[in-house]
Amino acid sequence: MIQCKRVYLDAGADDGRRVLVDRLWPRGLAKDRLPLDAWLPQVAPSTALRKAFGHKAGAFEDFRRAYLQELAGHPEHWQALLHWAASGRLTLLYAARDETHNNARVLADFLEEALERQGSPSSPVCYQGEFGSG
Repeated sequence: MIQCKRVYLDAGADDGRRVLVDRLWPRGLAKDRLPLDAWLPQVAPSTALRKAFGHKAGAFEDFRRAYLQELAGHPEHWQALLHWAASGRLTLLYAARDETHNNARVLADFLEEALERQGSPSSPVCYQGEFGSG
């Protein structure tokens, strides 16, 4: 299971592996005060994309499309997250104020879809024999 959580909220016993997925370290938060298992700035949106988005809800769909393209082009940035999500609970940490329109939500959706693709065959040949004949 993958969940998203603001980095400023307290860690929970059910958070599982906690990973910061922002390119920049959160403002006002000392590095030794944040319980986390990893910080993966490379999985965050590029600086140009982050600045173009500017956390404006009206620009979210364009941001989402562009960020998904960035993710698709760099599986090496998110493969560890996929592995961790497949083996237990994963909490993606982010600093944005908007809990709906942010990179962690887009990343969580992307990873969930990737997990679904891994779990089921996608080739018609794989379905051979699953349907009765005649």
